[in-house]
Amino acid sequence: MPQGSSHRRPHRVAVIVDAGTNPFEVGVATELFGLPRPELGLLEPLYAVTLCASGSGARMNHGFFTLTGVPGLEAVDEADTLVVPGRPDNVVPRGADVLDAIRRTHARGARVVSFCTGTFALAEAGLLDGRRATTHWMWADTFRDLHPRVLLEPDVLFVDEGDLLTAAGSAAALDLGLHIWRRDHGAELANAVSRRLVFAAHRDGGQRQFVERPLPDVPDESLGPLLAWAQERLGEPLTVADLAARAAVSPATLHRRFRAQLGTTPLAWLTGERVALACRLIERGEERLDVVAARSGLGTAANLRARLRRETGLSPSAYRRRFGAAPREGVRT
Repeated sequence: MPQGSSHRRPHRVAVIVDAGTNPFEVGVATELFGLPRPELGLLEPLYAVTLCASGSGARMNHGFFTLTGVPGLEAVDEADTLVVPGRPDNVVPRGADVLDAIRRTHARGARVVSFCTGTFALAEAGLLDGRRATTHWMWADTFRDLHPRVLLEPDVLFVDEGDLLTAAGSAAALDLGLHIWRRDHGAELANAVSRRLVFAAHRDGGQRQFVERPLPDVPDESLGPLLAWAQERLGEPLTVADLAARAAVSPATLHRRFRAQLGTTPLAWLTGERVALACRLIERGEERLDVVAARSGLGTAANLRARLRRETGLSPSAYRRRFGAAPREGVRT
């Protein structure tokens, strides 16, 4: 959905690169928020990324390279969002200057995001006491021992607490980053970014971190063809039984495959895809809720309202005001 220029400054994202930081997660932040997006048809960038480090730079995980030539930690004071990547030595306390930078960023109302074990830094800074958070499943027990007052959810991809967002692992950082795109700019732009990345457009944060993938006992039991078939028919009265029949398996077998390959259930996946389609329809200017509900397969306007609020925290009218065209007079939501 091409967007015109709003003549507003880009949303400023600062990424703290600490000693031992994982390069991949720094790359995730720069890929998601720092690169030009010609596929979006934007006249101006929506985000601007600044890497920052304590002192003259930071030696990366395993000494792959040393990052130099970046601003100091004072760069966080201009950020609208702060990203804290993970590092493997989580029992080693962060530097006082890093923790102070995280605290003061949050204290002035900016959004703070952690990738993978960056959650340890947020907890060390005291931001997560009494709040929900996640981290990599391998570090869950260690995290609980060190930070017992944090409400850890170790078996999800990411947790969105509004001003504090935490991703479970390096790949889940991509899920959280696309979630932030959806939250900031709607499903249409987030989908365009995901297509550019060749990455799943929408994996709900509640999906499991660790997905078992046993060797198949048949030549090909990939869900890919079934998912593509269903995505073209979301407006039809598809049921889990219909999906199972299309895949030529029992509903129980289909359920096991969804759990194994996607970490979710067939019904939850189908509902999530329908809500995402409803969001895109609203963004493209469809104002009649009964039409959106019918075309997305959600059935009724009442169900659309309930599902949209559950998934996005917004009513259809609020979602339209934030991400879509202005409604015509006389249209009720």
